[in-house]
Amino acid sequence: MLSKLVILWSIFTLSFLLHITAQPAVFKNSQELQQIGRYLELYTDKGNSLTIEQARQQAFKPSGQEVPNLQITPYTQWARFSIRNESNTSQLMLEVEYPIIDDITLFEILPDGQVKSTRLGEFTRYKDRGYDHQNYQFRVNIPVNETRQYYLKVKAGEQLQLPIYLGAPNTIAEKNNKRELIFGIYVGVVFAMIFYNLFIYVSTRDNSYLIYVSYIFFTGLTQVTLQGYSFRFLYPNSPWLAIHATALVPVLNGLAAVTFIQQFLSTKENYPVGNKILNIILVMYMVVFIPTFLGMYDYAQILVQMDAFLASVMAFVVALRISSRGVPAARFFLLAWSVFLASVVIFVLRNFNVLPYNNFTYYALQTGSAVEVLLLSFALAHKINVFKAEKEASQQMALAISQENERLVREQNIILETKVRDRTEDLQATNLELNTALTNLKDAQTQLVEKEKMASLGQLTAGIAHEINNPINFVTSNIKPLKLDIADLKELLERYGSLNDSTPDIPKVLAEIESFKKEIDIDYIHEEITSLIKGIEDGATRTAEIVKGLRTFSRLDESDVKSIDIHEGLDSTLVLLRNAIPSYVSIVKEYGNLPKIECYAGKINQVFMNIFSNALNAIKSKKEHHNESITIKTALEREFVIITIKDSGIGMSESVREKIFDPFFTTKDVGEGTGLGLSIVFSIIEKHKGKIIVNSAPGEGAEFIIYLPLDITKHLS
Repeated sequence: MLSKLVILWSIFTLSFLLHITAQPAVFKNSQELQQIGRYLELYTDKGNSLTIEQARQQAFKPSGQEVPNLQITPYTQWARFSIRNESNTSQLMLEVEYPIIDDITLFEILPDGQVKSTRLGEFTRYKDRGYDHQNYQFRVNIPVNETRQYYLKVKAGEQLQLPIYLGAPNTIAEKNNKRELIFGIYVGVVFAMIFYNLFIYVSTRDNSYLIYVSYIFFTGLTQVTLQGYSFRFLYPNSPWLAIHATALVPVLNGLAAVTFIQQFLSTKENYPVGNKILNIILVMYMVVFIPTFLGMYDYAQILVQMDAFLASVMAFVVALRISSRGVPAARFFLLAWSVFLASVVIFVLRNFNVLPYNNFTYYALQTGSAVEVLLLSFALAHKINVFKAEKEASQQMALAISQENERLVREQNIILETKVRDRTEDLQATNLELNTALTNLKDAQTQLVEKEKMASLGQLTAGIAHEINNPINFVTSNIKPLKLDIADLKELLERYGSLNDSTPDIPKVLAEIESFKKEIDIDYIHEEITSLIKGIEDGATRTAEIVKGLRTFSRLDESDVKSIDIHEGLDSTLVLLRNAIPSYVSIVKEYGNLPKIECYAGKINQVFMNIFSNALNAIKSKKEHHNESITIKTALEREFVIITIKDSGIGMSESVREKIFDPFFTTKDVGEGTGLGLSIVFSIIEKHKGKIIVNSAPGEGAEFIIYLPLDITKHLS
């Protein structure tokens, strides 16, 4: 009996805790603004699927913060709060001062139990908001001395905070007017520095100023984007840009910043190691474009913040190292960058609620950015003055050297003229003969050298062109189908994006979307995109390996041994060749059950590429085409994997078959091939301690049988 009472009491207590709410925010003075963050209760919907009715049944936790910080998360966040109006007006406004939230909906629980909802966010066009401001504003009508409960549903791909203000519409407008005035001053400083440095660039034609202008522009654009002004004024009809700009613009800002730092500090000459590190950061910034355009927006935001942190720290370290070497420009840069880093630290501490959300922390990043822009402009001007002084000193030294050389030349001319007059006619004749012979010898030597250079260059160029055209063409040929697939996915996302609470007959629209998914074959598109991207990657990698491929005969290959799936290598090669395969050629695959093998993966793929290319050329060389095919078979025989590639091409004679692996042997016309392809294949197979057999006869096609050991390391040892 006692245990039953304990269980009932536990259930009652749990039920009570699930429905208890925090104290309401009491609004008393209509002439003041009130932040209500500490009155919020929060809940994370990790399924991103709760309705308002389901959310009301969840256990919320008090925020405990004046400005709740929800970090970067892919989940939907819910906030619950109540407002009691003890002021002299019932017309109030609720403002969320964080304009980069992707989706935000306010639910008001009415006295009769019904729910009133208002949905805003960057997912829709700016003009559809019904008011003209980048912050999210909700008009709430609470009768005097009454209390209303609200639920706020938010989702964002970037850092998410909830600075929520409650007040009369005029006090909200007054606050925003002050914000915009100060931000206008910031924008004015940015534009002034842009035009100032552009003017100097036009006057001096020094690229330093042009690079700095791009940095200033993207720095200002980053602030404009984070404050929501870009969506309001630049692209109000593009929700896609509004959602993605907070990742794209900082990336462009980072690229411009790192490029400017390299140029301004002359890192290539003053600190080569630091220059290489900054180049790596440039690549890391460009990597952010991949998750951004693939829709992995949360990962893009995390990468942006990581890259910004690394870039800031490395810029400071590089500048400190160069400054220690006595470079004045680095000292100016350190001062400007320290001010900017201090503002970034304040901004980050505000985001993590270490510092309060107030005017000081709100304007810290803008102030630090403006001061940095001004200081760097002064530093750039000082650097140009230093260069100018150095140039003048160098010109003066060059002038002095030139005058000294002129004096020496005059003296030597007098001596030479005296000696010339003393020479006899025989010596003059001898000198003339020697000069003529020397001239003829130099001309002959020059012609011989040039001929040798042109011959070597011709062979090298032909070989490289033969090897490089295929992977480059494969990369470019994959772009168009990839664009088509992305276009289908984009249209599908747009159809889903058009759904909202006001959409009539949602089941019908969903049915149409499902029909469209079947029409475009969404599963095939996923597979094709993966295959196309891998093909592009393989093509690019192979291009970088061309030089190593041409050195194969000297055993200079330094590739790593890797464990690969032979079938994946065959399939990826066929993907690269897809546009080169005529419609009348069918690919027949008869794959066996093979384990992964240890080999030089890039070289094995190059073997497949060369054999497939020769097979296609042999088939295309036929005068008539009927049921042409390339058959690929794989099998396992003891410690070897056997790959057989057979084509229905023109075949080859016995004399040709004996020479196909000789370097520079080719049956093609002059200029169409160098004969390196199959010789490289033979060298690669030999390096793997395998063997290759060719069976062919005129008119019967050709069959290449490749034997590869399962583990090359055993044979190499």
